[in-house]
Amino acid sequence: MVKLIDQPRYVCALGAMQTVNAIERAVPVLHSGPGCGAKLSRALTNSNDGQGSGYISYHIYPSSNLSEREVVFGGSERLRETIVNSLKVIDADLFIVLTGCTSEIIGDDVGEVVRGFAAAGKPVLYAETAGFKGSNLLGHELVINAIIDQYLQPAPVQEKLVNLWATVPAHDPFWYGNLKQLEYLLSEIGLVPNTIFGPGRGVKAIDKVPQASFNLLVSPWVGLGNMEKLEKKLGTPYLQYPVLPIGPSETSLFLRTVGEYAGIDPAVVEEVIRRHEDEYYYYIEKAADTFLETRSIGRRFVTVADSFYALAVSRFLVNDMGLFPEKQFVMDGIPKKYEKRVRRLFTEYEQGISAEVEFTSDGEGVHEQIRATNYFGRPLIIGTIWEKVLAKELNGHYLGVSMPAGQRLILDRSYAGYQGALRLLEDIYSVVLETAI
Repeated sequence: MVKLIDQPRYVCALGAMQTVNAIERAVPVLHSGPGCGAKLSRALTNSNDGQGSGYISYHIYPSSNLSEREVVFGGSERLRETIVNSLKVIDADLFIVLTGCTSEIIGDDVGEVVRGFAAAGKPVLYAETAGFKGSNLLGHELVINAIIDQYLQPAPVQEKLVNLWATVPAHDPFWYGNLKQLEYLLSEIGLVPNTIFGPGRGVKAIDKVPQASFNLLVSPWVGLGNMEKLEKKLGTPYLQYPVLPIGPSETSLFLRTVGEYAGIDPAVVEEVIRRHEDEYYYYIEKAADTFLETRSIGRRFVTVADSFYALAVSRFLVNDMGLFPEKQFVMDGIPKKYEKRVRRLFTEYEQGISAEVEFTSDGEGVHEQIRATNYFGRPLIIGTIWEKVLAKELNGHYLGVSMPAGQRLILDRSYAGYQGALRLLEDIYSVVLETAI
């Protein structure tokens, strides 16, 4: 029987156009049918925290707009024409051709077309991102792989330079703020972070990737294949930290782990941790009465989010705030080969606490389970815009942190690190206090 996916929390692989758009002065060139770019981009921008156009608007991404003619006779010439005109009229530093379902079904040799622009004066790359291959999380990896395979070359290594790979642009509503906060933490312990996404980076940051002493991946699974490819091609080792660090417990562990791997003097790392923890607990003590005396919030919570946020938020709420996790729902279509590793992370809370986790894409099924759960008070639901109505139905508290997050505007806000944890608590308790009135 055909099973419908209700309440989607990701889009197809062609959504990787937003990964390209997050690289300053990079332009995605779509080899797909008409309408694909507009529909996918709206899901990843206007419907996901109000993210805007970037260097080039998604309304005007170059596209071959394949028609019935190209389906019958092939679309290679149409793509070649689109790339030629894009190079003529768009002032950009990097062009990445992304394929849609139509072009891959009819068998266009996109690689051959793109290789014809080797002397164009600007790098032109391609990634085969047909929607039927998987989600935009896979598409993100395919774009990074294209950069590795078709652009990067070995270079002398710079000590202390570290490439930071941490979040999927646009899919993560807080992607830019999270990268900034992680960069700040790495700089605090004496490392020089290099990130290719966001303003002021672009191709010059991509050119530094082969020079890094190691790659740091902050992700449960997305990007792991990229790290393995970088190690194989460039010989650059990598460290995977599988949890976005939120709050003192996780962030201090993150800094110690990275510091040890990078050979940083432990005294330097501990001084940074001490300073940040002192400041963090100063604010926690100021708000202690609110945390302890607010009766309208129960002690049990549920997350309905991608693995990036389900893990990070749940570990913070348990380890630092003393809340208790009910079943945690991971909604990002995580590949089977990574499930065991991610599931284990939900059993490694402090005080021997663990949480049951379910990997699913069935939003309505998740809501049915939440309705059937006794939270012994008003539940705290951390999820997406799909959970807002559910929380109201259950007289619970709701905060959207994961795609789609169309109920809020996010500019450079972050939940990462010590400062990010304070922002998360502000957001949660602002909702709690408002509904308590």
